[in-house]
Amino acid sequence: MQTSFRPEDLRKPAMERSNEILRTCVHCGFCTATCPTYQVLGDELDSPRGRIYLIKDMLENQRKPDAKVVKHIDRCLSCLSCMTTCPSGVHYMHLIDHARAYIEENHKRPFMDRALRWTLAQILPYPMRFRIALLGAKIARPFARLIPDARLRAMINMAPKHVPSVSRNDDPQSFPAMDAPKMRVALMTGCAQKALNTDINDATIRLLTRLGCEVVVAKGAGCCGALTHHMGKEAQSHSFAAANITAWMAEKRDHGLDAIVINTSGCGTTVKDYGHMFKDGDLKEDAAEIAGLAMDVSELLAKLDIPKGASKDLKVAYHAACSLQHGQQVKAAPKTLLKKVGFQVVEPANGHVCCGSAGTYNLLQPEISQDLKRRKVDSLEQKSPDIIAAGNIGCMMQIGSGTKVPIVHTVELLDWATGGPRPRNLDALP
Repeated sequence: MQTSFRPEDLRKPAMERSNEILRTCVHCGFCTATCPTYQVLGDELDSPRGRIYLIKDMLENQRKPDAKVVKHIDRCLSCLSCMTTCPSGVHYMHLIDHARAYIEENHKRPFMDRALRWTLAQILPYPMRFRIALLGAKIARPFARLIPDARLRAMINMAPKHVPSVSRNDDPQSFPAMDAPKMRVALMTGCAQKALNTDINDATIRLLTRLGCEVVVAKGAGCCGALTHHMGKEAQSHSFAAANITAWMAEKRDHGLDAIVINTSGCGTTVKDYGHMFKDGDLKEDAAEIAGLAMDVSELLAKLDIPKGASKDLKVAYHAACSLQHGQQVKAAPKTLLKKVGFQVVEPANGHVCCGSAGTYNLLQPEISQDLKRRKVDSLEQKSPDIIAAGNIGCMMQIGSGTKVPIVHTVELLDWATGGPRPRNLDALP
């Protein structure tokens, strides 16, 4: 694709990067075949190629984003399926992230939009605030149908029936390896996950220590910044990311770290991109080092000697989170591990298509999100599974709200199969 950015604009690192990305696009349209929003809406402007045209025009001409451009950019899930499909290697993630930051800086949204986005940014990354909000949503749920705004209804309906108690395992501390230590790893405990499902981190700690890892929860680490990053709130997201980089580098320098383990794939995609986020700042070297240490928990477990298990006579439908299969290109490890410990693993048709969760997308674009959820649940249930497994809390909440099949994190099943407790979500199973 030909571009005509002004030389002075290209001196800005973000513009220079977007120019590089735009010039790799050859208009082939392969991305439209796997784009979820194009499948649902059938509008070229709701495909990656269409959005690339809009972004190019907006950035190249330094236009104030109008309502039409914002609508189509907002409808993007950032599922990154287009990056897996693209034969030219267009790095759509960096381009859409820049577009969102540009819109946030140059477009004034309607009051209700601004209020909702501000509320999400001030609640979701903070576990205690989020817990209070979930309790408030539970109280408001009987009145949800009276609320005219579908986004507010989605926020209320998001609250689980049970908000778990705080897990003290999420506090800064170190958990020694049960046998001869093989490595020392930092666990990213996350933000929303600590309010929605504490069992995931607990299972991760049990499993990793059982397999010879010393697991440390670093003081000062918290939200990865993904939730605010995808809303274009660059300063806030970079503040979260910088805090993590500082916390983990302090731990590495003081006691050493072999890996940073992440069990929420949406966070993992962002942490692995810290090197790009800080490539021009004072944290450049530290950010690149942290990004290089980041691993999805399934990647680390594939390196460890997880014991082979007998057949469990349970069929597990594996849902591949977009941030894991497209954002990190981790595809085989979770399925291989589940099979190794004895589960029968099946995959749904069109497993590359997003479930509609996508961070805050299910709250800000509820209609499209609900359509994608129905499609995903249908494809999973067609496999008649006993259990659904996923590697991302957002996907678990999204899919779990649309099916009676119990859904658990992949690491919970691996923990159970190697000596840990039965996941609580499986209580209904015989």
